[in-house]
Amino acid sequence: QVQLVESGGGLVQPGGSLRLSCAASGIAFSIYAMGWYRQAPGNQREWVAIITGSGRTNYADSVKGRFTISRDNAKSMVYLQMNSLKPEDTAVYYCNVHVGGNTYWGQGTQVTVSS
Repeated sequence: QVQLVESGGGLVQPGGSLRLSCAASGIAFSIYAMGWYRQAPGNQREWVAIITGSGRTNYADSVKGRFTISRDNAKSMVYLQMNSLKPEDTAVYYCNVHVGGNTYWGQGTQVTVSS
């Protein structure tokens, strides 16, 4: 079955950086687009970034220029490098994939940006 496992979250000061990782299994990873989403308390889950199997990327305006999504198809991993973090980036971050009409999510990793 499809499994996604995020890691790398934590507490960071404003202006700091974090790198999130998502390990995928149960899929032919290299052919699927992978996405990152986030959900802050009291808010709906929002899209952050996406990377296609061939490496094309797109970002939400709120993170463009600060976040970078990447992937390692050999390791079935997708990453989110987050720089210049702001308190409003505080959220649980999830990776996701659409496979065969189904959407799969990981368990999420908490990112807290605070001084």
